[in-house]
Amino acid sequence: MSQIIEVRPSLSESLQDIADCHRVDAALAWLDNHPPHVIADQLARMDAVQAGMAFRLLDKDLALAVFEELEPVDQQQILQGLRDQSFRDLIEGMAPDDRARMLREAPAKVAKKVLAGLSPRERRMTAALLGYPEGSAGQYMTPEVVALPQNLTVAEALATVRAKGANAETVYTLPVVDAGRRLTGIVELRELVLSKPDTMIAELVVTEPVCARATDSAEKAARLMRETNDLNMPVVDSENRLVGLLTIDDAVEVIEAADSEDVARQAGSAPWAGHYMAAGVFQLARYRAMWLLLLLFAATLTVSVTDMFEGTLQQAAHLALFIPLLIGAGGNAGAQAATSCVRALAVGEVRVTDLFKVIWRECRVGLVLGSMLAAAGLVIGGLFVGPRVAVVVGITLVLICGWAATIGGTMPLLAKKLRIDPAVVSAPMVTTLVDATGLIIYFTTAKLVLGI
Repeated sequence: MSQIIEVRPSLSESLQDIADCHRVDAALAWLDNHPPHVIADQLARMDAVQAGMAFRLLDKDLALAVFEELEPVDQQQILQGLRDQSFRDLIEGMAPDDRARMLREAPAKVAKKVLAGLSPRERRMTAALLGYPEGSAGQYMTPEVVALPQNLTVAEALATVRAKGANAETVYTLPVVDAGRRLTGIVELRELVLSKPDTMIAELVVTEPVCARATDSAEKAARLMRETNDLNMPVVDSENRLVGLLTIDDAVEVIEAADSEDVARQAGSAPWAGHYMAAGVFQLARYRAMWLLLLLFAATLTVSVTDMFEGTLQQAAHLALFIPLLIGAGGNAGAQAATSCVRALAVGEVRVTDLFKVIWRECRVGLVLGSMLAAAGLVIGGLFVGPRVAVVVGITLVLICGWAATIGGTMPLLAKKLRIDPAVVSAPMVTTLVDATGLIIYFTTAKLVLGI
């Protein structure tokens, strides 16, 4: 009796583990038992050769679903390893907005090959999306929309949805247009299904719906969708003609990308595309090195201030003991304020016009925090160096925290006014600035209190 060999992978094995061992049967079994988003995550963790080999094991429908889950940089790697027919089938099956998003980041050679392999209809839609400004809602919307004329009955509207819905990305939100394709309102599919067949859709239409211009910021439109709890948002041109829909899945991706970029910049790093686990050591170091060098040069301000007050330190050597404590407290207070302000700007809770309100608010918050820390500082200072230096430390903590919180809350708003990304001037830059100015506050307070 022949022995049956078990090829099913264990639950703990990843696709990369299986690929490393060249176990094709186990890889097929793994792919059959995992959803597209999990497969896409595993492919993104693998190098280009392994990912390409694993991707070619997928059947046509699953391959398309997995491909659309990948980031553009990973999609490009997959495409480079496909034969011409597989390449064309995959590209033709993509949604136009997903295809355009990939082509925006692709080399010119890849973009040309992709466009050349498309049918005339898909090529027109893709080219139209690529023609909108970078980062605009027009580049993220889907042009495949079922638009309803405003003079239909519910029965006629449902017949239109059945006839055209297969070619649309979504039919849950149905824009209503006039004869010139100008947007007059929207109607939800739920309303059509629950209404009587002879009801005019004009009675169900939500007039003056929340919509976005095709040239508006995609991030702004996506955050507006989150505020209004809309699944889809109509996108119109400058003459209010319907050009597409911004869908919830694309809005989530836009917000996620914007938040990821802000987090990277707040941490003093350049944002990168692709999966973290697939990025090489030197690639990650390259993204971080420039910021670290910039902050290193900015930190020379701290060295200069220390050198300036060298005489003060010689007369009261105990002051040096509290330098790390003070600049650490000030830097943290400033970073907290900057992070809160960047977040408030991103979600629309704060505007540039609120600058003076933010200054007054953060200054008071900083003074309260400084007073709380000063109480602890007086105890610590009294135990180690005596009451006089402890008083210097306490006063400095109040002043430095008030100053740091004010700077941290102000800089993102000023950056926004100057059309600079607020995240760029957030935590690392604020901390570096507060370190230098905090030392000036410390030594000046010491000279006044101690009379040196």
